Amino acid sequence: MDIYKYDVYRSPNIGIYSKVNDNFLFLPNGFADTKADTLAEYLKVQHLYTSVASTRVIGIMMVMNNTGILLPSLCSQWEIDFMKKSTKLNVAVLDTKHNALGNLIAANDKGAIVSPKIPAEMVKTIEDTLGVEAIQKKIAGYHQAGVMVCANNIGGIIHPETDEEDIKSISDVLKVKLEPATINGGIPYIASGILANNKAVVVGHLTNGPEIMMLTRAFTE
Repeated sequence: MDIYKYDVYRSPNIGIYSKVNDNFLFLPNGFADTKADTLAEYLKVQHLYTSVASTRVIGIMMVMNNTGILLPSLCSQWEIDFMKKSTKLNVAVLDTKHNALGNLIAANDKGAIVSPKIPAEMVKTIEDTLGVEAIQKKIAGYHQAGVMVCANNIGGIIHPETDEEDIKSISDVLKVKLEPATINGGIPYIASGILANNKAVVVGHLTNGPEIMMLTRAFTE
């Protein structure tokens, strides 16, 4: 699997501003067309411009796999309708006080890890929308499960302080091998600096050689 380095708004935190699956790359309104074209070419997808809850921090606010999209209740009806019309995926709005859903839920097409901060009664909606089994769990002691792991359907990486027992239980849910790793030169909050689908991986431009080697190992079948 090809691994590329890139930046968004001159920042290595590419996962904060964008979200990708195997068909679509969501980027903020006003993002440069030339850079959008490059990212879309790397990931072999169509790019779309939008906001989520009237912000450009798309990656923080939404969750997406190849079956569905989860959005916070702060989203406008226009944003919700745009997601439905442009992707034809399942789209659900979670009515919770915690709006940064991308920070709280990690998902691939096989499973999802949901922060305990998300009300338990919403787990069924998450499962139905994404088409996966979901469990509620902290990762490395943190509630922000969505930041701590990034996985496609081939493999993934996880916060380096996660113990072996948790790595196994999370791997069992996502049904892929997970490797402890950092991004962008030592950052343990994985999802902030990576975009991964089943075609390619793009990481922040500060990601170093040893980190690239670990990514290659993690995302190889």
